[in-house]
Amino acid sequence: MTSPFTIAIDGPAGAGKGTLARRLADHYRLNLLDTGLTYRAVAHALLQVGLPLDNVSAAETAARQVDLAKLDRAVLSAHAVGEAASKVAVFPTVRRILVEKQRDFARTPPGAVLDGRDIGTVVCPDADIKLYVTASAEVRARRRLAEIESIGGTANFAEILADIVRRDERDMGRADSPLKPAADAHLLDTSEMAIEAAFLAAMAVVDDVLARRNKA
Repeated sequence: MTSPFTIAIDGPAGAGKGTLARRLADHYRLNLLDTGLTYRAVAHALLQVGLPLDNVSAAETAARQVDLAKLDRAVLSAHAVGEAASKVAVFPTVRRILVEKQRDFARTPPGAVLDGRDIGTVVCPDADIKLYVTASAEVRARRRLAEIESIGGTANFAEILADIVRRDERDMGRADSPLKPAADAHLLDTSEMAIEAAFLAAMAVVDDVLARRNKA
């Protein structure tokens, strides 16, 4: 791979795109960025100092200060941070600031796997590979419940499902960079697919593109 190689992975929460992104980045030795963490970092910064989530100016300042090398998944994965992130993510100015940071990351050799909501459509529309990973809301809710229970937590399935549906509506309905598959994205429905099968399917797409590139 002589020039930076970019794999864009989009899809709703809980579809498995994060795990798939990590597997692909590791397999192809590419940098990895969960772009959702950048919005969570902005929200976390506001929550830390008690500023309201609708304070656009403060959110812009926090976005400029986000360091992609210091995104702490353990801290930023908290449910409250995720809820807050989907609220600051609707601000176009915040999105523009973070998108520029994400594009710089994608341009860094040897390339990157980026996962999020608008990678193939907005952040990296010229990505070498675009994948749209999805699954039914019910399947995603069951996965989230299993994840919570696996670490000793408890949760209500109906509440998780309602939360996922709300997030989907918010992500798909926003005016700026709504969640949707790019026209040339490869669709991967993981509703009845284990991660290993999803990984093999995605790898087949990447290998095909690399093989054609090497022949050119």
